[in-house]
Amino acid sequence: MLLIDTSVWISVFRDRSGEIRQKLEVLIGDREILLTRLTQLELLQGSLNEKEWDLLSSYLETQDYVELKSKSWRAAARIYYDLRRQGLTVRSPIDYCIAQAALENDLCLIHNDRDFEMIAQVRSLNHFRCQP
Repeated sequence: MLLIDTSVWISVFRDRSGEIRQKLEVLIGDREILLTRLTQLELLQGSLNEKEWDLLSSYLETQDYVELKSKSWRAAARIYYDLRRQGLTVRSPIDYCIAQAALENDLCLIHNDRDFEMIAQVRSLNHFRCQP
């Protein structure tokens, strides 16, 4: 199963040629895809107008989600702590949470965000950078 990060969805939605969507479809193949509610939050907050909000909100409600557990939040904070001790900082705390969701559910995280590559330095994050 694959966990698709916000960074990939943004690339897909912005790409008018459809090439990025096609690349993602090939990458996904017949594997099940999941999102986190944090991805839902990030995508919806980027809506440009009411029409876009309605369309995106309707689409996101049809998707399957992996949910964080109460212990997930502490584990995500520990990722930050471990990176900071090595002099590294990930820009968004949401990325720690998404990485933790992938880790605890044994998912391959598909992303286009260098922060996840840093996280993989302190955790055995199964990930793939999907660049446009």
